[in-house]
Amino acid sequence: MADDIRTDDTDCEAAEFLYCTYITNKAKEEDVEEHGRRARYKSIIADDDDDGKNKKEIEKKSVARTKTATTTNAGPGPGPGPSANANVYNANAAKPKPRRRKYYKTKKRIQTTPLSTTTYEEDLQFLEKISPTRYRVNIGFVPNMKIHADVIVNDELEKLLLAELKEANDSQMNSASFIPALKQMANVAALPGIVKCLAMPDVHSGYGFCIGNVAAFDMDDAEAIISPGGVGFDINCGVRLIRTNLTEKDDIPAGVIVGTDEGTGTGTGDVNIRESLAQALFDHIPVGVGQDGVIPITESDVDDILSRGVDWAIENGYAWEEDKEFCEENGRMDTADASKVSAKAKKRGLSQIGTLGGGNHYAEVQVVDEIIDEAAATSMGITKVGQICIMIHTGSRGLGHQVATDALRKMDKAMARDGIKLNDRQLSCARIQSVEGQNYLAAMSAAANYAWVNRSCITYLARRAFEKVFDKTAEEMEMNLVYDVCHNVAKIEKHQVQVDPDDTDSLFQEKNLLVHRKGSTRAFPPNHPMIPTPYQNVGQPALIGGTMGTCSYILMGTKDGMHATCGSTCHGAGRALSRNASRKTLNKDDVLKYLKDKDISIRVANPKLVTEEAPESYKDVSAVVETCHDAGISTKAV
Repeated sequence: MADDIRTDDTDCEAAEFLYCTYITNKAKEEDVEEHGRRARYKSIIADDDDDGKNKKEIEKKSVARTKTATTTNAGPGPGPGPSANANVYNANAAKPKPRRRKYYKTKKRIQTTPLSTTTYEEDLQFLEKISPTRYRVNIGFVPNMKIHADVIVNDELEKLLLAELKEANDSQMNSASFIPALKQMANVAALPGIVKCLAMPDVHSGYGFCIGNVAAFDMDDAEAIISPGGVGFDINCGVRLIRTNLTEKDDIPAGVIVGTDEGTGTGTGDVNIRESLAQALFDHIPVGVGQDGVIPITESDVDDILSRGVDWAIENGYAWEEDKEFCEENGRMDTADASKVSAKAKKRGLSQIGTLGGGNHYAEVQVVDEIIDEAAATSMGITKVGQICIMIHTGSRGLGHQVATDALRKMDKAMARDGIKLNDRQLSCARIQSVEGQNYLAAMSAAANYAWVNRSCITYLARRAFEKVFDKTAEEMEMNLVYDVCHNVAKIEKHQVQVDPDDTDSLFQEKNLLVHRKGSTRAFPPNHPMIPTPYQNVGQPALIGGTMGTCSYILMGTKDGMHATCGSTCHGAGRALSRNASRKTLNKDDVLKYLKDKDISIRVANPKLVTEEAPESYKDVSAVVETCHDAGISTKAV
């Protein structure tokens, strides 16, 4: 995707952000203003709902919360709350026992292999450049490697990886607290049952597995494992793209004022259309860490969402029937089992449907700047430069995080029981066929279903916002879903695998693999049965989000990528600076001015943290995408 606003430092062939409702709030804002925002969300949705189907439920939910708040904050007198003498010191009162932190205990300790203390020069001996876009990490780089690991990277991005490795060695950071990405992917190549391990060009250090890791395990190998670290805490964090028949020139021109005194900038009815649209999206879509949603659901609904995915959203009027075809896995993983999701996780998910969350999650309006593959673009309904689209990036929220946390605790015990040996404790895992492995697969799949519904509900809210601003129906604006992809998931797939991965001439054999994609996107080739009918001749779209003020892309899956990467490609730019480093080195006012100068309207839950998502915090997304294109694992379309 692209627009006609181009950056000064990159050759943007894809979407530049017209504006974004960028979510960077790390702290829960529970002050009066925040409560006022929550009330405003409810009133906006109720006012917009012509048939009033949600109004009573929203009012009921609001009243229930008011009653709860009144009860728990009661003062002196009967009922909960402090007594009138609560502050009087009683010398005779028994001192409360100090609370003891609970530690998870196992009968056997988890076996880990101490990291080697090799020098940077010694590490380089195991790295081999096998093509202009592929580096190989050979067996021996870390202990116990079963197979080699490959990283898709060009010369410039390679420098970032090697600099991280050198810094870790020179400063003796190569410890449990920080492991560079190259070491992390090598540690993954040491896991039982692995048959393929590689990383995308947006790779950077993560929890256990590096971000950008693709790791496939043989389902027929009794020792093969499944690992929450290979999925991530935000299960099915993903991206969807919605197209429209609107254009930048005709519908959201820069700097134009509309209202009672059109073009003069005066008058009570005047408003900048971009600011109006930004505000409408911000008013309709709840944002920020800990933010509750406005779509009322019950405990029974949570179970249905976990089991049925997008089907629930369609039946309840939050998604269009045709949306289902254009979601990966049709918006529902059949391996899901809601009963394997803990009550605590379900409770966290009860109030967060239809919310973006924090970190790098966003809803943003984009404009097509360049169409590279006309046939692919046409199949997606993208037919002209200047066409307006909406990109949404979020996942399974607190529910997915809790599913991962619950599984890690149980897997520690399973590893001790089964004697699984790891290079890094953060690679906590269980045999795929064990009770713990199957339970996590079922719970993770259920959380993935929740994420698809979450993005569907945000789409519903975005459509409502557009209807309010443009005074047209979503159908009239042709706000159709182009595709929805996930980039934090593990799925059972069939792939051709070399019998001997270290012998390029060895034969291929079809295997059932459990493919972990963490910070990487599925990109299946043309004629694959798992992609929608309209895309059969061009391949599956892979949606690659950029950063604020830079570009985003649509890539298409290829046959070469299917063999080389299990049908995977990059997922975004990839961080170059940690969030902490971004906050220390960048100034929020400079970032906001940069966006304003580019005529980008922005709404954030906490402007102080906008530096975390500034372009300087990330790699060059164009370089990442060009590397994938040059490597042949996916091709540029828009």
